[in-house]
Amino acid sequence: MDDRVVEFIAGLRAAGVRISIAESVDALRAIEQAGIEDKGLFRAALQTTLVKDPEAVPAFQRLFPMYFGHDQPPMQQPGGGDTLTEEEQQQLQQLLQHMLATMTPQQLAQLFQSMISGQQLSREQIRDILNQQSTPPPMTHPYYQEWMTQRALRQIQFAKLEEALQQLLEQLQAEGMRTEALQAIAEAAQQNQQVLAEQIAQQVGQQMIEQMHNAEPRPRSVEQLMNRPFEQLSPQETQDLRSLVNRLAAQLRSRMALRQRRGKSGTLDAKQTIRSNLRFGGVPVVIRHRRRHLKPRLVVICDLSISMRPVASFMLLLIYALQDQISRTRSFAFIDDMHDVSMDFTEYRAEQAITNIQERIRPPRSYATDLGHSLQTFVRDHCGCVDQRTTVIILGDGRNNENDPGLEAFSKIRQRARRVVWFNPEPPSMWGRYDPGSLSSDMLKYMPMCDAVHYVSNLRQLAAAVDSLFGR
Repeated sequence: MDDRVVEFIAGLRAAGVRISIAESVDALRAIEQAGIEDKGLFRAALQTTLVKDPEAVPAFQRLFPMYFGHDQPPMQQPGGGDTLTEEEQQQLQQLLQHMLATMTPQQLAQLFQSMISGQQLSREQIRDILNQQSTPPPMTHPYYQEWMTQRALRQIQFAKLEEALQQLLEQLQAEGMRTEALQAIAEAAQQNQQVLAEQIAQQVGQQMIEQMHNAEPRPRSVEQLMNRPFEQLSPQETQDLRSLVNRLAAQLRSRMALRQRRGKSGTLDAKQTIRSNLRFGGVPVVIRHRRRHLKPRLVVICDLSISMRPVASFMLLLIYALQDQISRTRSFAFIDDMHDVSMDFTEYRAEQAITNIQERIRPPRSYATDLGHSLQTFVRDHCGCVDQRTTVIILGDGRNNENDPGLEAFSKIRQRARRVVWFNPEPPSMWGRYDPGSLSSDMLKYMPMCDAVHYVSNLRQLAAAVDSLFGR
């Protein structure tokens, strides 16, 4: 069922519904609690967790039956299971098996057997029948679903089921079966045929959604990938971007090295210049420059909640790919409490370290993020790693789930640090606003105590923000 829900979420996204990774996880957790026996409760759980805008409700209502089915009547057994005598049941089964042995194609025989016997076909069986006997729907707009369904029914020769039913009834009548039994078989078969038609319509609708999803424009170039929002990256695109990080880091490293060379002369140091030239009575003047220290010391604090993990992964990869340009780096991660993860990067390569950290630090429940408490832990246990040469980078959306934002602890970090820089992947329009998915944002409370705040929704913005740490 989890795979089916993931496919449904992909279909909603293809239809334009905005669904974050955290909301997808909430949907799966809601289903664990609600179960799938009560379809109304199951549907309500999905709609509550995945739909947050009234404009998305029609898309949800249209797509839900395509993935989870209408409230169809169950398949009917021949004669309702009690009209036919045991002898008539045996007579029907023998004739049915004889007809199935000569019926072609095999998929039509499979449909006919389900129609007469009342044995429900699974979604996978219906999908296999369509894939083998019909072509994928060329149109993806919902307006054409009925037309696409009729097209699929023609391609699988669905109308021949009615002809086969009449042939079966005629042969049974010729063998002397009672009129009441024949009527019961015909009524049950016609109801089953309608159920099969509805199943096929649902499968066609799902194929249309999948075609729409597959037809979405995918980034083809490095430029497009770097501009693609983190939350919209597919697994393959994420892997492609990871392979770009080292190349991007090499470009940043070259620019930083150039700044180092340009900055060797430094700025004019008036005190040293006057003091060194006193022996000459002030003439001639030997100019002295103050050296610029371009290699910063970094303390990186990352939010590892579900919605933030893709951004944190890329940021840590980029930071640790630039270690020759950094004096020292200490790394911390939090969800509901602060964890020192620096040793992971000492013992393993960055990719493996990030994987280990994300497996070890997991949210204990929904809405577990508590930055305020994590900041208090940091001040209590790790504040000694921050001094006047340290730049503190915080990566997070500033949402505390109505917990204490820990402004006093944040102020203590600010007083000790050289700079405090915040990276936020959430649009600035959402800073300080209430979001039903993650409650209120405290970002506007933290902002006044930051030296810089960067919006980092994609790799290009993240790289530019990291580049700014090293001066210009």
